Amino acid sequence: MSMRLDHVQVSCPAGGEDVARAFYAEALGMTEVEKPELLKSRGGCWFKAGDAEIHVGVEAGFTPAKKAHPALAVDDLDGLALRLAGLGYPVTWDNETIPGRRRFHTADGHGNRIEIV
Repeated sequence: MSMRLDHVQVSCPAGGEDVARAFYAEALGMTEVEKPELLKSRGGCWFKAGDAEIHVGVEAGFTPAKKAHPALAVDDLDGLALRLAGLGYPVTWDNETIPGRRRFHTADGHGNRIEIV
């Protein structure tokens, strides 16, 4: 049996779609994907870049994920770090924990942890 990751879902509060778009579409450069008609009434938004797909879902009593996180692999790690920092998103480098892996952590506009490798 073969397996691949289809998508990762993170949460946002009700009405948080524009904040999600600012991070995932504008800051990261992902493309917003139209949700299926039957799911649109639930709110949230979906984004895709290459094989990476992130679904942002509305969650009642939202609390940002501070530990659990998606990790996105990019071609220009330094360039993206500069871009995110310039837009006011946090950039915390961690190049020591995993030998041979350069990475940083950031947070989307709702405070969800995102790893970039």
